[in-house]
Amino acid sequence: MEFFPALTPEHRAFVAKQPVFFVATAAAGTRVNLSPKGMDSFRVLDECTVAYLDVAGSGNETNAHLLADGRITIMFCAFDNPALIFRIYGRGRPVLPQDDEWAALAANFTLLPGTRQIFVVAVDQVQTSCGWGVPYMAFERTRETLNKYHEKHDDQARFAKYAVRTTSIDGLPVRNPTVPA
Repeated sequence: MEFFPALTPEHRAFVAKQPVFFVATAAAGTRVNLSPKGMDSFRVLDECTVAYLDVAGSGNETNAHLLADGRITIMFCAFDNPALIFRIYGRGRPVLPQDDEWAALAANFTLLPGTRQIFVVAVDQVQTSCGWGVPYMAFERTRETLNKYHEKHDDQARFAKYAVRTTSIDGLPVRNPTVPA
């Protein structure tokens, strides 16, 4: 295991090749939330800042946890050679479409149907470890189910759903996108 204060060019190259990553957050008195992510939604903005595009799904725990606590861990793991686990430890925050910095930040992504927010993470430290216990697996294809779901529902239905989902599963407040003016 080795720690680094920022992402190196080698780390950035590794991250760019990974089709899946995992996000973990928690706040005092809440459950730990751990979510898999894909959909080409992760970007390294610079050696100390990363971000990922969040598409609406079953909940909004990351938003609630980051508003309450800010701590976030992102993990990538190689399912091929060389074996590697790569963790990013940092402090995150949600940026929503109504926020002033949205347009500049969103320019780093291809916005997907159902895009809800972008999480920006200020990197505190990154860590590499062996990954020798991770199985070999092959990437087959991207799952299109979430995109197809959101393509069937217009913005009015999506924003109506946001309006009633105002807390996390543990009762913490979430900040949702608002209807564009």
